[in-house]
Amino acid sequence: MINKKWPVLGAALALSLTLGACSGDEKSEGSGDGNEEVTLNFWSFGATNYEELAKAYEEENPNVTIKVKASETAEHHDALFTSLSAGSGAPDIAMLEVDQFDRFKEAQGSFENLYDLGAKDVQDQYLEWKWNAGANPEGDFLFGLPTDIGPKALYYRTDVFEAAGLPTDPSEVEALINSPEAFKEAGEKVLAETGKPFVDSIEMAFRAYLDASEQTYLNPEGELLITEGDNDVKKAYDYAVELNEAGVVGEFDMWSPEWANAVNNGEFAVELGAGWLKGWMEGNAPDAVGKWKVATLPTEFAANWGGSYLAIPNETDHAQEAYDFAEWLVSAENQLESFQSKGLFPSSPAVYEMDEFKSNEDEFFGGQVTSSVFAEAAQDIDTAVYKGVKYFPVNNEILTALKNVQNGADPEKEWDEAVKRAQDLVNR
Repeated sequence: MINKKWPVLGAALALSLTLGACSGDEKSEGSGDGNEEVTLNFWSFGATNYEELAKAYEEENPNVTIKVKASETAEHHDALFTSLSAGSGAPDIAMLEVDQFDRFKEAQGSFENLYDLGAKDVQDQYLEWKWNAGANPEGDFLFGLPTDIGPKALYYRTDVFEAAGLPTDPSEVEALINSPEAFKEAGEKVLAETGKPFVDSIEMAFRAYLDASEQTYLNPEGELLITEGDNDVKKAYDYAVELNEAGVVGEFDMWSPEWANAVNNGEFAVELGAGWLKGWMEGNAPDAVGKWKVATLPTEFAANWGGSYLAIPNETDHAQEAYDFAEWLVSAENQLESFQSKGLFPSSPAVYEMDEFKSNEDEFFGGQVTSSVFAEAAQDIDTAVYKGVKYFPVNNEILTALKNVQNGADPEKEWDEAVKRAQDLVNR
């Protein structure tokens, strides 16, 4: 999602940071004695169980009242950025979605450093790559505590695999599709035996390598990286082109009605999706019950897609109380609760060893314990990808090029033109 308000708000935010620095000494640090009546405003987005957990926290801490405001993702982040830019109106605690996070990191002065509030004491309870992505590049300022993550895996349609003569047991699928080359070979067999595309869209073919890359479009200095001859984005682009030329790429754009019908009816064989996708499938593909399973992806494709953090804007008068609640909310026990009730995949590895997690059979996936697959996938990830403010506009230019290639355009010509458009965007 592209937010056209970001550049305009940037100047206002810079001004607000200056004003905030002048008034910082006037902030209350809170009583810390557990008796002061404290009200915390907590802004969240999406489907979480945080309202229920907030009530449980209030019962344990009768002096604390937590007002949870849940909004749509875009509305939430726009409202938060506007309040930070104005220097007033921000909540005590705010969720930050991973794709939006790098934009907010440019406003470090608007947030509390959670290391100053006790975060070092719980650092070892979370996946290292997830924790590190919540800090600044120097690693001495922590913006947010880890909530959920989105480890990617291979969703595959068992009836299509069976018709193509491919195995359907997850362990056998993992052994077969264990490299990018093997992924393509399996796709060619599906196409030859069933006439169906392997992967749903050229965007997902592109994201196979892209999401797993250590560097994509931009570096933290805002410099465009894809103008260099050898870069991970070009590698991902070439792989998508290769799969398209092999005929194994469909034209089902994710979230479109056509894509939803294809998921339900088995019109393509695999999806490279995050853990949260299974919740959508369970609720929207009634004819596909028992026909999908999940396996880990080749190591080259191991990546994260989605997830959030809990941050504390420094306008708060109750930074420590806000931190105490946030730390409690993302504890291993409560991450298990969030997983069981809303499918938020845990970033705390301790959850992966809990019996309730390891025995969580999914009826939609034929009784498979898919949580264990995603837990393994989460631990295969090495690092989180830096995105930056202009990630999505640049990404859209590359996707436009790939769409043109799928419609018959020359791949190298489209790449060169997309890079030029991306350079123009970055230079504005």
